[in-house]
Amino acid sequence: MDDDMPDTLDECIKILDESIEVLANLEVNLEEEKEDQIIPNMQLYQLYDMTEDVSHFSKIKHAEVNFMKRQSSGFE
Repeated sequence: MDDDMPDTLDECIKILDESIEVLANLEVNLEEEKEDQIIPNMQLYQLYDMTEDVSHFSKIKHAEVNFMKRQSSGFE
């Protein structure tokens, strides 16, 4: 029974890694849906600001996913 424990833990860690990635992607998709609403009569500077915000948000989400992967791989 003790011999199966490391294999079982490795399998659980892999499942958790996959779950974290799926949840992070789901969260990003839900946030993107909210941000996809078009506001009529926007000024050019507002569009530029919105584009900048989306870019920063995307970078932050990417960093969060990578951080979670590094954290979970530390348990192996």
